[in-house]
Amino acid sequence: MLEKHLENYSQGSIALLDDTIPFSKYTPLDLSGTNNELSEYNMGNPDSCQEYINEVLKRTSAEVAFGGYLEKRSLYAKEGNFIGSGKTPRNIHIGMDFWAPSGTKVLTPIDGEVHSFKNNTTKGDYGPTIILKHQLAQITFYTLYGHLSLESISELYVGKKFKSGMQLATLGTPAFNVNYAPHLHFQIIKDIQEYYGDYPGVCSADTLEFYFANCPDPNLLLKI
Repeated sequence: MLEKHLENYSQGSIALLDDTIPFSKYTPLDLSGTNNELSEYNMGNPDSCQEYINEVLKRTSAEVAFGGYLEKRSLYAKEGNFIGSGKTPRNIHIGMDFWAPSGTKVLTPIDGEVHSFKNNTTKGDYGPTIILKHQLAQITFYTLYGHLSLESISELYVGKKFKSGMQLATLGTPAFNVNYAPHLHFQIIKDIQEYYGDYPGVCSADTLEFYFANCPDPNLLLKI
């Protein structure tokens, strides 16, 4: 079972961002619809979203804000590609986000190779995205890295290998990460299906059972 192997991979925390930032400078971030503080901000606007994140970082003396797995968020409500006609809206986040300045290094958490990459330019999507393929105890799985800089995918090729701890990418600006405050979307995927350079990072309540099974909690691996 992949989840058990992810848990057993490392006893300590694994850095996804610049490893000169100590884990003591990480703080949890709540972007759920039940967080009343968000009513004072327009979370769909990158500047207003960044203002809230800066406030959280300041009051916790932190440098990185993180969280979001299975978080039900209202910030997607106005984005057309998150509203299905007559269907349950997609508003449950199935990855883990790390909010930090654009240009921050993104590191590879476990040995892997490039499965695919693409610039997903639809508003509300990932922008530049990389998917790595991994083997752990003879189990194949994938990790997705979204909201990267354009330079991050400029010299990539399918099959390029990355060792654990190597720099994979850097975080993008709102101009390239499709209008979000700078952050990394990180997701573990068991079955990539037919996707290439992309995979859903937000699901609806009626598809949650499938995505919960296919996209394990990233913190099983990272332990942050």
